[in-house]
Amino acid sequence: MSKPVSVVLEHEKSMEDLRVRIEENIDELTSGIAGSMSLKVERHWEGDVLHFTAKAMLQKLTGTVELFPQHVRITVNLPNMLAPMAEKIADKLQKTGGLLLEDRRATS
Repeated sequence: MSKPVSVVLEHEKSMEDLRVRIEENIDELTSGIAGSMSLKVERHWEGDVLHFTAKAMLQKLTGTVELFPQHVRITVNLPNMLAPMAEKIADKLQKTGGLLLEDRRATS
């Protein structure tokens, strides 16, 4: 049985910009969940929902990133072995997800 962990992040991006940012940074997001143990991330879009699967510590994490005009909802289903870390993982999702939405273009 898995334990779902969700965070909601507000944004002011266009849906197109949001989708590009998520697509370019999903590996960073999943490594924030699984740490450096993440072996492989598989992903696919269904409309405005990105479905992903990551393997970490011999466990399979599944989740979604749902795009809305004013917020993003990230949900990760943790296997039983990782369920005790749910609060810690929610904090990481909040921090890493927030960084993904920031404008971080280099200025010269």
